[in-house]
Amino acid sequence: MTIGIPRSLFYYRYSTLIKTFFNELDIDYIISDPSNKKTLEDGIKLAPSEACISLKLFLGHIKNLEDRCDYILVPRIASIKKDEKVCTNFYLLYDLVSNLFTKNILDINIDETNCKHEKSAFIELGLYLGFSFNRVSSAYKKAKEKVRKVKNKQMTKQLALLNDNKKKVLLVGHSYNIYDEFIGKPIIDILKNNNIDIIDANIFDEKEVDKYSNMISSDNYFTLNKELMSGTEKYKDNVDGIILISCFPCGPDSICNELIQRSITSKPIINLIIDEETGPVGLITRLESFIDIINKETSYE
Repeated sequence: MTIGIPRSLFYYRYSTLIKTFFNELDIDYIISDPSNKKTLEDGIKLAPSEACISLKLFLGHIKNLEDRCDYILVPRIASIKKDEKVCTNFYLLYDLVSNLFTKNILDINIDETNCKHEKSAFIELGLYLGFSFNRVSSAYKKAKEKVRKVKNKQMTKQLALLNDNKKKVLLVGHSYNIYDEFIGKPIIDILKNNNIDIIDANIFDEKEVDKYSNMISSDNYFTLNKELMSGTEKYKDNVDGIILISCFPCGPDSICNELIQRSITSKPIINLIIDEETGPVGLITRLESFIDIINKETSYE
């Protein structure tokens, strides 16, 4: 048995947990290929016209896995923090994929608001696959420990970047956009080629999210956007500029980005909204102009 894991959306938040969990159970899995033009073209053919590019890419990744595995993992995630929500894309995925594809689907149903916890979801998945409760519980425990170590390593690396003397830009965008090969990698490459350190707003202490996000807005109940506001507030004074990255027509991001831009008065900031029509030339031109502004701001200081 081989399980396919789409390299999109939830993957960038749960990849360490999922892969370690499967490794501990000796389950074979494959990850879809990095996003490219074909991934998007395949997704466009399947997705509703009003879907964002992230959702279109996700469906393209399902297509990439369709003939390469026995099952495809498609979590249904409604909330990851009690009384908060995630984008509706995350909890419509299972129904959308099951209606578009005939492939067998495995789901992980996470809804903290309604007491459907992450641990229970993974244990149910392991039991469904035929493993004992003790083995599944042990696999989940080891996977969570690996997640903790990875997060600590990320925090340590980011703190080191904050303390060096290079110019720094804070990237504010969902990890599934920033680290996607098609959406965010071209932006990261341009910054790195200009010798700029990248600070990620997604790297934070979970205990501090409410504290920092409330400094921008106390009314936002979209967890992923609260995390981005928290990261922005936490790191804004330690960077030379801020880049907002989102995909058209994301509703939560449009609100979050507006709130962030209103709260930032002392740093250069640019809002990059990506869709399938976004061309590399225009993106490069805007980023180069932004980098010039950062250099000038620094020289004034």
